[in-house]
Amino acid sequence: MNLPTVNACLNGLSACLLIAGFLFIRRKNIAAHKRCMLGAFASSTVFLICYLYYHYQVGSVKFQGEGVIRTVYLSILLTHTVLATAIVPLVLLTLRAAFKDRIPRHRKLARWTLPLWIYVSVTGVVIYWMLYHGDFGP
Repeated sequence: MNLPTVNACLNGLSACLLIAGFLFIRRKNIAAHKRCMLGAFASSTVFLICYLYYHYQVGSVKFQGEGVIRTVYLSILLTHTVLATAIVPLVLLTLRAAFKDRIPRHRKLARWTLPLWIYVSVTGVVIYWMLYHGDFGP
């Protein structure tokens, strides 16, 4: 399995753990929620390390599609990149509030952090698919 595929799997795992964590907290299962969220944090951290390593070695990968699909790809890539940058401090602040048992602050932050983090994780998989498995070449 190549590193881009590993990265996509890590992003997908993060998204699944985030959704599971949300469902657990809605059912008041705090222990399961905590495990899922820490798992999502761990898989996202490993993803970031692998992603940086890969792109340090390879550089950027050019999208081969043209026309409308290129515009779609670049739109997804732009929103993904901006939100991926913003999500790091948001995740850290949200986790910090939880660890310090500042639950009202944790909830307030999580209302923003969770959907953005899920979006970043899912669009990471979409970008991978479009770059490496989409039939968009000329």
